[in-house]
Amino acid sequence: MVNQKGGVGKSTTAQTIGNWLSQRGDPVLFVDLDPQGNLTYALGADASEVASGAFQMLVNQEPASTAITKTAQGDLIASTPELVQLDQLLAGKHGRESRLKNALTPVDSAYRYIILDTPPALGSAVVNALTAASTVVVPTQADIFSLQGLGQLSGTISTVQQYSNPGLTIAGILITRYNRRTLLSKQITEMLDNTASQLHTKVFSSRIREAVAIKEAQALRTDVVVYAKGSRVAGDIDSFMHELLKER
Repeated sequence: MVNQKGGVGKSTTAQTIGNWLSQRGDPVLFVDLDPQGNLTYALGADASEVASGAFQMLVNQEPASTAITKTAQGDLIASTPELVQLDQLLAGKHGRESRLKNALTPVDSAYRYIILDTPPALGSAVVNALTAASTVVVPTQADIFSLQGLGQLSGTISTVQQYSNPGLTIAGILITRYNRRTLLSKQITEMLDNTASQLHTKVFSSRIREAVAIKEAQALRTDVVVYAKGSRVAGDIDSFMHELLKER
């Protein structure tokens, strides 16, 4: 999940995708690269009790196998607050953009999917995630402020595709926290289409509505898909996941 704007639903989307895949029976590994640790919290892990996580894996190059924490929702490489120092500590290091990819390679065969959650900044964590990823989902809200920064994201993705991950694809732009009572303005619709064109991708026709059930599940630190089962937002999630997997 990548978007330099905060509050657009990256961590929520990462949790939702992973929960949905896990419920289908797929082995999933979550990787939380955001110093805020929202995904780590939502999955029920305690960052203060994590002996080894994403920071140790990227900075100290500890094996991914030693950084994995078991949670009720699946395996997790947790965030810790030290990740805020990542750009500074990796500056000038040879191969710094490939550290995540190299760390995950030995454990890759144990999982059908590895879900990467990134911070709202185009720094070392995002570049490492893009270098390691095969596919990117770009969550956004349908408002001007959420869409303005996506042009810069396009440049970062293009650079990564050129220099460190030529096989990287953009699955699409996902509208999250969607209010069906509010019509998308012509300006926002055009911005979405233009951004999708710059990223050589599309806007998913599925949209994830704003839902109390998702917020409650995260507050309770439980599986979003199970908690929201039978709700309208569960239908949104199913629609999006089928659309996403059809592209793979």
